[in-house]
Amino acid sequence: MCNFPTIKDAADVAIAAMLSGIQVSRVELLDEVQVKAINVANGKNLPEVPTLMFEFVGTEAYSHEQTLIVQKIVSDHNGSDFVFAVDPEAKKELWKIRKEALWACFAMEPSFEAMITDVCVPLSHLAELISRSKQELDASPLVCTVVAHAGDGNFHTVILFDPSNEDQRQEAERLNNFMVHTALSMEGTCTGEHGVGTGKMKYLEKEFGMEALWTMKSIKTALDPNNIMNPGKLIPPHICF
Repeated sequence: MCNFPTIKDAADVAIAAMLSGIQVSRVELLDEVQVKAINVANGKNLPEVPTLMFEFVGTEAYSHEQTLIVQKIVSDHNGSDFVFAVDPEAKKELWKIRKEALWACFAMEPSFEAMITDVCVPLSHLAELISRSKQELDASPLVCTVVAHAGDGNFHTVILFDPSNEDQRQEAERLNNFMVHTALSMEGTCTGEHGVGTGKMKYLEKEFGMEALWTMKSIKTALDPNNIMNPGKLIPPHICF
């Protein structure tokens, strides 16, 4: 685990580490708001700055070698506070930070709901995507945290809003829309995990085009003529033959 002055520095390190050929099983990025939520929820005192978490695979000697390479990459991008855990219990405690990230957010706004959304881009565009999205999220009156599977170009945000406040709900939708269109402009996709089925359906025509959607509809109809498998999901309702 290591810390950075800006989220772009953290994203650049994630990209550089993956392109270096190092065998990394996980690369997770947390922004300073997410780290603050973890501190509030768990009584921790982690530095509230953009943070990267790595998990290496292989023998102990090999993992140590890879760690030294990543440390060099980190130091070249203004990184600091490199923490390395070998003991299984220490590793478990370290990754618990990431595993409980969503629930930690509610410690900041216990009565709010969370809009969880994500987008993906080619790894070469990840730093730019996160930087542009982060500017928009920070300018919003809502509490927004960033969590990224930085090793595969997939980045998530948790947007907390008051479900009884329509303005806040619309602001959450606006932020989601901004992220999606920014990702699509960078040869990305509207979702890596969240919203598949219904939430991101409205963006599919822009991402794939009508011909691709007609093909999807044809395959769905051929395999499911009675439309009993996930009816109303994935294929926009206006797509017809």
